[in-house]
Amino acid sequence: MTSTRPEAVPYADGRLLDVHRPTATSTGPAPVVLLWHGSGPDERDVLHPLAREAAGLGLLVFVPDWRPDREDGGRADLLASLAFARRNATAYGGDPERFVLAGWSLGGREAVAVATHPETPADLRPAAAVGIASAYGRPAATTGDAPLDHLAEGPCPVPIWLVLGTADEVVPGRLTHQLHAAVPASELLELPTDHAGVVMTTYSPEANRCLPATDPATLAAGRRTAALLARAAGIPS
Repeated sequence: MTSTRPEAVPYADGRLLDVHRPTATSTGPAPVVLLWHGSGPDERDVLHPLAREAAGLGLLVFVPDWRPDREDGGRADLLASLAFARRNATAYGGDPERFVLAGWSLGGREAVAVATHPETPADLRPAAAVGIASAYGRPAATTGDAPLDHLAEGPCPVPIWLVLGTADEVVPGRLTHQLHAAVPASELLELPTDHAGVVMTTYSPEANRCLPATDPATLAAGRRTAALLARAAGIPS
């Protein structure tokens, strides 16, 4: 896979997202993934390894910065990035009909909440949602309620794909299993790695953030997450 640097573009005043263009050969518009990072403010760089890997499988990947520490919990940032990605997917060579909303950790709860909430506008609802190492029993900033709660009240409107790390001590896998049980049709991928490893990173206490992984086992696990993103967007493995 060719290593390329993403293009940073504004999605709202003072807010940036990275555009990872597909590096795999394609004969038409690429499927699109909007990928939300976790609870660290403005950490789109943390998801660079996963986004780059996914782009190498033929996906157009948008990764925005957002601020969970803001008074609104990041709601404005998340919804603005979603509106931008939906509005501009075609301009970047993406297929708006194959649009996946995904997130890691806290971002995963938000992604699943928006994708499945009954009041999400049709023009914003994705074709599928992917939650990566997330918990779904607490209210999301974007919707005001927990995904488990509104999914208990009616059918799931889009396919859901789930990823967990069996060695995750930050967000235990049982919290992903709760959503999998609530939506039995969801696809679940269990990886032999930790909370950082599912997105091809390793947590560094010195840096107080996740950094790109280098060990083969972690990279292999993260590649399986990228492959799941591709399948959720309609690219066969």
